[in-house]
Amino acid sequence: MQIIPLRPEPSQNLSIVLGGQNCDISVYTLSTGLYFDLMSNGEQICSTRLCVNGVDIIRNKSAGFIGDFAFIDVVGMDNPNYTGLGTRYVLVYQ
Repeated sequence: MQIIPLRPEPSQNLSIVLGGQNCDISVYTLSTGLYFDLMSNGEQICSTRLCVNGVDIIRNKSAGFIGDFAFIDVVGMDNPNYTGLGTRYVLVYQ
C-alpha cells in the first residue's frame, strides 16, 4: 500500500508512477462530492468516480490497470472532502 500525496485543495492533478504505470490523477470537487479520474499510459481508466470512504475506486479489473485506489478516513468513517485531503483523508494505492 502506498499513500498518494494530496493537498487540501478543491481541484488538483498529479502525475506519478505506480506499479510501473504512468498515472495521471485528477481529484476534484463537484456539488455532489469529491471525484477521481485516472489516465494510465495514455488510456482513460476511470472518469468521474465518486470517492467513498474505504471503497475501491477503479473496481474494473478488465481496464488493464494493475492495482486500485481508495480513500481512507483516518479518524472516522466519513466520505472524503477536499478540506481534509492529505491529513484526515488519504488516498492509497494498493
